[in-house]
Amino acid sequence: MENQSFLQNFFKLNQHKTSTKTEIIAGITTFFTMVYIVFVNPSVLGGAGMDKQVVFVTTCLIAGFGTMAMGLFSNLPIALAPAMGLNAFFAYVVVGKLGYSWEVGMGAIFWGSVGLLILTLLQVRYWLMASIPLALRVGIGAGIGFFIALIGFKNMGLVVANPATLVALGELHDPKVLMGILGFFIIVVLAARNIFSGVLVSIVVVTALALQFDENVIYRGLVSMPPSLDAVVGKVDIAGALDIALLGIIFSFLLVNLFDSSGTLLGVTDKAGICDERGRFPKMRQALYVDSVSAVVGSSIGTSAISTYVESGAGVSVGGRTGLTAVVVGVLFLLTIFFSPLAGLVPAYATAGALVYVGILMASSLIKVQWEDLTEAAPAFITAAMMPFTYSITEGIAFGFISYCVMKMGTGRWKEVNAPVWVVSVLFLIKFIWIG
Repeated sequence: MENQSFLQNFFKLNQHKTSTKTEIIAGITTFFTMVYIVFVNPSVLGGAGMDKQVVFVTTCLIAGFGTMAMGLFSNLPIALAPAMGLNAFFAYVVVGKLGYSWEVGMGAIFWGSVGLLILTLLQVRYWLMASIPLALRVGIGAGIGFFIALIGFKNMGLVVANPATLVALGELHDPKVLMGILGFFIIVVLAARNIFSGVLVSIVVVTALALQFDENVIYRGLVSMPPSLDAVVGKVDIAGALDIALLGIIFSFLLVNLFDSSGTLLGVTDKAGICDERGRFPKMRQALYVDSVSAVVGSSIGTSAISTYVESGAGVSVGGRTGLTAVVVGVLFLLTIFFSPLAGLVPAYATAGALVYVGILMASSLIKVQWEDLTEAAPAFITAAMMPFTYSITEGIAFGFISYCVMKMGTGRWKEVNAPVWVVSVLFLIKFIWIG
């Protein structure tokens, strides 16, 4: 009873009209909706040449401690983990397309996270968010969704390269393709039936099938002591990322994390009924500090930047209202560390469905675009479309900002463009002119 009394007092459970039991159930619910990240993140970063088992452990560590810090310092039912859009951008564009080493690429994420922390310390984070037009904010989120979905289709083999048509349909007789498609439909069907653990169920089912039909998938155990982290931790090239050629990429990391994390904080607190009509909520400053510091720490140990997760809404939907929910999630992530052999077992096509599903969730924000106003619709569409078509989040953001300025000027509505948008657009133009 003393422990329960301590929890009630520390997390103010009675004030938030909740109980220890409800918060624990909420924490377990949130954990099972987002535990897929401990399999997806190693799969994605492994494509950049990073050790999957080590990334599995570091993902659990930063998600565990970051989420517990959010619960303890801000008393919010919000969980943190490596950001999906950022890790895909890092692995498939910065390392895969542009040819940077993963050490330098992760260093760029670090500096982008430092920029986010500085904006938070200077208390200009939400001011900057409010300065970016809704059309561009929505376009950025949806574009990242399309980009992630394209990677998902590629990983499951459903979409392949074609010299004549750029892309084409993959081989549907390939068992790997069929298993990837099955995994996707398991997720969306279960999600439609409000079964929150659909992503995890999908990964387990497809991996189990892969053990039977894919000779490259080999079971090497379930539980073990964590491996040495030396292959990743301490290898991030922070100094090497301070290259003028990487400034655009660093800015993109900053911008993506800014919108993704801040937007999720607002969305989840609104769903929990703890924010006002202007989006403010108790201990807002502490939440932003935890979020920003976690992003810096996560990138410094090689897990990509850390962001708040929209899946936190699952725990809120079953009654989670305080930081105790987040603490439960964090503890479960730390316990997951001892299952690191599973990281090497899960094939890329087993997590591909999760990428497509995340794409659907992110693209749904396009409903907010004023489609009847072309000065708003065109930039939103250009931003979203150019990300998958150029295979670059940076270029999508650049074309979106520039097209917004062109549309507003061309229709005599240039006064609707504020100073931050002009500055960003000019910087991107300079980049195109001088760098390419």
